[in-house]
Amino acid sequence: HALIEGMLIGAYALGVETCYIYYRGEYNYLIDIMDKAIEEAKAANLVGEGILGSDFNCNFYTHTGAGAYICGEETALLSSLEGFRGHPRMKPPFPAVEGLYAKPTIVNNVESICNVTHIMRHSVEWYKNMGTERSPGMRIFCLSGNVKRPGLYELPHATPLRDLIYEYGGGPQDDDAPIKAIVPGGLSMKLFTADQLDVPLDYESVQEAGSLLGSAGVIVIDENASMVEIARRTVSFYREESCGKCTPCREGTGWLENILLRIESGGGRNKDLEVMEHISKFIAGKSFCPFGDAAVWSL
Repeated sequence: HALIEGMLIGAYALGVETCYIYYRGEYNYLIDIMDKAIEEAKAANLVGEGILGSDFNCNFYTHTGAGAYICGEETALLSSLEGFRGHPRMKPPFPAVEGLYAKPTIVNNVESICNVTHIMRHSVEWYKNMGTERSPGMRIFCLSGNVKRPGLYELPHATPLRDLIYEYGGGPQDDDAPIKAIVPGGLSMKLFTADQLDVPLDYESVQEAGSLLGSAGVIVIDENASMVEIARRTVSFYREESCGKCTPCREGTGWLENILLRIESGGGRNKDLEVMEHISKFIAGKSFCPFGDAAVWSL
């Protein structure tokens, strides 16, 4: 309901009469929850025609993709919404000028829109009192990996990484296996090492430390884990999820996966590090959309 309310506020401000909520295909249980919430909002005359007796109309639709990670990129999402393969589009024109069905379209992350509801209720000043001046407000951190209490933690921006892992996550899963590395903002981001646990989790601090906050998906990796296996599983994911539009991304991720599979099976060579770095340079920044960068940053 916070999402519906935030979208309604945005739609009213922009004069928009149609809202879509797009889901990755695997998340069926979320679609059922959202459809029920939309029906409840309709029953209360908060969604649909003549909202609360006014001349404001706003209809909501849920749409399921076919299960493609690339549809997190806004133009690929729009292609999928129109019934095509989830391939990214050339920008410009940007979606705000020419988006869904060539109409002006604003694409936002669900978490961002939910914050609109609270900001309108409590004021901008209230929101800015949390976090930092340049990264205000709260963030939902998804903590997973080798920690005792994985889960979702809603905390102010600039919460130290150490506090998230130890105070909220309960520390390393195995007391005899110290932390070796941390993914600070989703699988694609450059990894932190154990000596970076005091980095504040806000956009600027994480970037200054050499990575990006991204989706705030924090994955803890302990000394029991094989970094080769983690690298291979990461690259395998991006090879699988490549939309196939660009040669560097489509072919390069497969080459990297094959090298890492060979290293994992004991056939590694010193030159492999140089070769993987060489291949990565021809993927990052050489693809049509940021997927190429995401595919190799963590490697």
